[in-house]
This record gives sequence, structure tokens and C-alpha cells, in this order.
Amino acid sequence: MMSIRPLPVTIDEITREWLTAALRSGWAPDVTVRAVEVADIIHGTCTKIRLRLDMDQAGKQAGVPETVILKGGFEPHSREMDHMHAMEVRGYRDVLPVLGLPCPTPYFADFDPERRQGIVIMEDLVARGVDFCNPLVPQTHEQVARRLSKLAQFHAKTWASPELRPGGRWSEVPELLGAFAHFAPYLEPETWQKFVALPQGAAASVRFHDRTWAASALERMAFFAKHLPHAVLHTDTHLGNLYIDRDGTPGFFDSLSSRGPAMLEITYHLTCALDTADRPRWEGALVRHYLDELSRHGVDAPSFDEAMRQFGIFLAYGYIVFIINETYYQVAAINTAYTSRFSAAMLDHDTIGLLAAIDVANK
Repeated sequence: MMSIRPLPVTIDEITREWLTAALRSGWAPDVTVRAVEVADIIHGTCTKIRLRLDMDQAGKQAGVPETVILKGGFEPHSREMDHMHAMEVRGYRDVLPVLGLPCPTPYFADFDPERRQGIVIMEDLVARGVDFCNPLVPQTHEQVARRLSKLAQFHAKTWASPELRPGGRWSEVPELLGAFAHFAPYLEPETWQKFVALPQGAAASVRFHDRTWAASALERMAFFAKHLPHAVLHTDTHLGNLYIDRDGTPGFFDSLSSRGPAMLEITYHLTCALDTADRPRWEGALVRHYLDELSRHGVDAPSFDEAMRQFGIFLAYGYIVFIINETYYQVAAINTAYTSRFSAAMLDHDTIGLLAAIDVANK
């Protein structure tokens, strides 16, 4: 049997022999893939390839389905996104199944540092009949509340856990706001201005067009986050990475598992998920619901006022993510919609003022 490494970096390298080795290492030790067909390909930040497998009886008995999704870096920009591939592999292999956040069943997940490639083979949610959330169709209060209940249960399992410290089980999960090296190229004057001139920039208030303010916001958020309890996060809970199962259970995929203040994740999700008209009416009640759910799971949750202060501060993170988001990661309409939602929320919460009040002089 061939080794699972090197991992494929071209679609032609996804052979039945390699798939057999991958599935044997991760799910079904006796499986043999007799033939494989590429059913369709979805290009984006990463590539999602639907594969139709002809399995032997051992594979069928092990529960490997006829169609699976193979996700990895097969785009021109993929080698530069290796940190993202590594985070996603960690999420499917080490984090989501262990901490119980509903997600597609992973059959294989590995990262190859030499080829700067990460590959996940997972359940085909289309075959399961789920409803995929749409970034351009905001969610209802009930849908978001159910999702916050799941996130509270997920966050509670590692909230301020000693396992986040060096040597602990979750110590290798990277700190989301710990380093912003991947943001730096986008904060160069010409590059930043290119995004400001796009529809997503036009959708934002001009108050947030200053790149020096954006750089300062990242620094201040990172400083602020260091003084808060951390938990393991899904990290990318925008609507394009979410689904609703047939029984109404919220589901999550495409995790970029990291650690940080849980309100960072809640702020990001709420602002992405709610219509601009609904968010001011619903955000307070939904944050209270999340805090109640945290308490129900044994967490010494922050006060409502403190949680809303964190909400106002961490809005800047989602705003910066989407105003500099390339159109080959998300189409222009999605980047524009999300940037607009964050911009409106930052105006409502005086995010500029909240960030300015964070004293980083004595850090």
C-alpha cells in the first residue's frame, strides 16, 4: 500500500490507490477503492471535489458512502494559504469530533508541510439532504438562537481550560488574534486602497476607510483579547460555512480551529447572520441567550454589559476580514453584504471609541 504522503496537489494525483491508502489510515483499515470518478468541482478559497467511489465490500461495511467530498488546496493561491489548510485539518481531525460541534463526518484529514497541502475527505452533505445557509439570506431569530446554544456548549468545554496552556491538549491550537502576519500585505497603502475602491469598500462608512485605523484596531483587539478567558473556536462561523440538518439541528463545516475569546466568535456570527434591520432589535436578546447557555453549561459567564462591550470591540475583526477579502475567496456580493453589516454595527456600537479606550501604551 502506498503512503498517504506526499498529499496530492493536483487533481490528477487523486488516484484510487491514494484514496485507498487515505481511507485505510483514517477510517476503514480494510477498505479498497476499486475506481473513482470526479463528479464535480467547486472552486473557492479551497477546492471542494465531489468524488464518486466504487468501494469493495469492506468499504461498504465500514460505512464509507458512495460519494464523498475531498477538500484541499488545488487553486493557484493554495500554497500561500497553507496555514489555513493546517487549521482546517486540525479542526476536522482533532477538534470538532472531540468537542462535539455538529459537522460532516470526516473520513481522513492530514497536512503535508513539505507540499504545503492539507486534505480532508468528509461526508457529502448534499447526499444527506441538509439545507445550506446562504450569506445573502439572513437568518431568523430562532435559527440563530439554536446555533448559539450549540456554540455555547462547544465553547464551555474549553472555556479558560488549563488544557489551553503549554503542554495541554489544546496548546497547539493557534491563537486567532495572536499574530496578524497574514493581514500585513493587505494593509499596504496601494493594496488597502484597492479594496476600499471595490463594492465592499463602498458598502462601508468612510469612517472605516483609514488603513492606519484598521492596523491599530487589529493591535488593540489582540491586546484586549489577551486579558480575556479563551476557548477553542470554530473561527469562521459565517453563513457560507453553516447548514441546517433535516431535524433542524445547526451544523458547522470549514472550521479554521483556533483559540480566543468566545465573544469574538459570537460577534462574528451574529453580525454575519442577521439582516441589518434585525440585528439592532435582536442582538441583545441573542447575546443574553448565549450567556444563559454558557452558565447552564457551568461557565462563569461575563455580565451582559461586559459581553456587549466585547461585541462592540470585536466587530472590527469581521469588518477587516471582509473588506480585504479577495473575490476568489468569496464573490463580490457576499463580501459586500458582510462588509455592510459590520460597518452598520460598528456605527451603532461606536467601535472606534471602544477601541480608542483600550490602553496599549503599557502592554
